[in-house]
Amino acid sequence: MTAMSMAQALNAALRDALRADERVLVFGEDVGPLGGVFRVTDGLTKEFGEERCFDTPLAESGIVGLAVGMAMGGFRPVVEMQFDAFAYPAFEQIASHVAKTRNRTRGRVTLPMVIRVPFAGGIGGVEHHCDSSEAYYAHTPGLKVVTPATVEDAYWLLRDAIADPDPVIFMEPKRLYWSKEAFSPSGRRRAPGFGQAVVRREGRDATLVAYGPGVPVALQAAEAAAADGVSLEVVDLRTIVPFDDETVTSSVRKTGRCVVIQEAQGFAGVGAEIAARVQERCFHSLAAPVLRVTGFDIPYPPPKLEHAHLPDADRVLDAVDRLQFDDRPDVVHLSREAS
Repeated sequence: MTAMSMAQALNAALRDALRADERVLVFGEDVGPLGGVFRVTDGLTKEFGEERCFDTPLAESGIVGLAVGMAMGGFRPVVEMQFDAFAYPAFEQIASHVAKTRNRTRGRVTLPMVIRVPFAGGIGGVEHHCDSSEAYYAHTPGLKVVTPATVEDAYWLLRDAIADPDPVIFMEPKRLYWSKEAFSPSGRRRAPGFGQAVVRREGRDATLVAYGPGVPVALQAAEAAAADGVSLEVVDLRTIVPFDDETVTSSVRKTGRCVVIQEAQGFAGVGAEIAARVQERCFHSLAAPVLRVTGFDIPYPPPKLEHAHLPDADRVLDAVDRLQFDDRPDVVHLSREAS
């Protein structure tokens, strides 16, 4: 088993899906011979031809509208929005048609389609190239919203998304495209099923809940906290919709404290929903308020200010320090050497 990057795992998932089902099609801006901006579709046109993997005009609304019609006609389209903020012109199609067709037809018409969205920051991109738009989709009933944090999950979650009978917004953390781990698509599946969160690190003192690009940040903070004797549990959501209440609440009831991490701005974000759900379900187990570590409530900043905007391990540790460990004299204030 050799090291594979997340981009390579996504490419393998698309390739295997195209091989397994002739109804699967891949299309979008520059996904054909070029292989996509991030090379996720590299080699697919050469192997499967321009009828299965092809370029489209620069018209996101048209791309999604075409996918809707093809899904209605029995195909399983997988479309790429080249960057997160580029997808906004297609949002009317997504909110009005993609999300509502099953309900509008009382289940007679489903849309088995995947909209791939490279999202979030960490690559030094400018405005419109680095955005965290997951809350828009999570707030739209009828959509499933997925974001992997590991190479293995990138492969299996994308395969699950393509096989799903309903539309899936598949959000790919750009900063993790080049992260690597030992993984082989031909190996035995270890990843849990669609809609299940996982505990990435066991802990006893507090729970860090994260998804996508926030998961490595949470793990880095947990590693730094361990050096000070504080044991942090890390929960990776994997899917925002459907949300795995059971795994999250089980962890928080055990630790009694919770910090939620997201790159997106804090107001009305996914983290706010998670905090509310935890408070409602774990109120009598909580020893402190649920806290959030988020981006700032501003448009995405220029590349030179990105490091100040994005949550990092130190900001997570600051939040952990605020969790009121008055009942735990053995817990010391955490050092700030994670970064």
